[in-house]
Amino acid sequence: MRTLYSFAIHIYSFLIRIYSLKNKKAKLWIDGRKELFDKIVEFKKDDKREVVWVHCASLGEFEQGRVLIEKIKNQKPHYAIVLTFFSPSGYEVRKNYTWADLIIYLPQDTPRNVQRFIYYLSPKKAFFVKYEYWYNYIDCLSKNKIPLYIVSAIFRPNQIFFKFYGKWFAQQLAKIEHFFVQDESSAKLLESINLKNYTITGDTRFDRVAQICSAPKRIPQFENLDKNKTIIIGSSWQKDEEVFAKLLDEYSNLKLIVVPHEIDHERIASVESIFEKQKSIKLSKTDESSNLSEFNVIIVDSIGLLSSIYQYGFFAHIGGGFGKGIHNVLEAACYGMPIIFGPNYEKFEEAKSLIKLGGAFCVKNHVDLKNIFEKKLNNEIEIRQASEISKKFVENNIGASDKIFDSIF
Repeated sequence: MRTLYSFAIHIYSFLIRIYSLKNKKAKLWIDGRKELFDKIVEFKKDDKREVVWVHCASLGEFEQGRVLIEKIKNQKPHYAIVLTFFSPSGYEVRKNYTWADLIIYLPQDTPRNVQRFIYYLSPKKAFFVKYEYWYNYIDCLSKNKIPLYIVSAIFRPNQIFFKFYGKWFAQQLAKIEHFFVQDESSAKLLESINLKNYTITGDTRFDRVAQICSAPKRIPQFENLDKNKTIIIGSSWQKDEEVFAKLLDEYSNLKLIVVPHEIDHERIASVESIFEKQKSIKLSKTDESSNLSEFNVIIVDSIGLLSSIYQYGFFAHIGGGFGKGIHNVLEAACYGMPIIFGPNYEKFEEAKSLIKLGGAFCVKNHVDLKNIFEKKLNNEIEIRQASEISKKFVENNIGASDKIFDSIF
């Protein structure tokens, strides 16, 4: 089975190489993996400290592991921290992250790559965040007696580990030192395949969003906006924007800050077209002295600001719910604000919890949005109650990173 798995990895790499001829992201994926081992050798030559290796698939997983990384750096400075990414969307954004000593792409999970990587890096401990399971890496770490910890792990019954044909994959999980799982259902799934080396610590994302909320970036252009009339649409897709464009037609006193999930030229042009009836402006066309009070729609066409932008609104809509699934709810919840999203949220425990508690609301279309707006979000008492629920929900779930750190170090 391992031979078949490794063959599949080679095929995947081959297909990515072909795709990279016409796709920028795929090209970054290929080019970023060139001369990786030379970088590791040079790093080890200059830094003689023992290595803690942290691997994240992409940017979201990095944010889940970030508080733990910084805690290790602060309290265990005798370790060098090596951070790897699988995806360009993580590496390209965080390649200059100052809390890690070396940041590189993860070499493809082939036996030769893995042996070289572990030999050159010689990590003392390894951490994979959430659901990255690379079986040759897992096997090599185990054979070299290097403990591997899964941080903020979450499991679902439809994963291959828990199927009758997934025995080999489940056996690979047995080589992992410890699982720090988000919830009890994940723990029960591990027990169903006879794995008891877990601790229920919760989701480390709560720690990160609380950290951001405690010292958010200030965005001067937004400082003079009327917060009580400003709606934040975070990580939006076309359907999210279309629903709110209709709402804005009926409530012209409202202001939208729209933060699209993708910000390429075509996508931003699409957002401008959707809100063509409104007076809109792109954030890139403003500066600190700009007066945005005359605009109904502000389109944020730069990355890295969303988690701080939420502070400028009185409620938030989280994008993706009309498509494959919602994006980060907690970034908005930590500021204490009512949250709205589309119907595809069932895979996200925090979203389900917030709806049950009354801090979030699901809308299926413009009519739902209008009804909730009129019944809930035009009512000061309802807004205050939902806001308090969201804020307390985050506060009550902080601490997973501390539990993980204390357990290992």
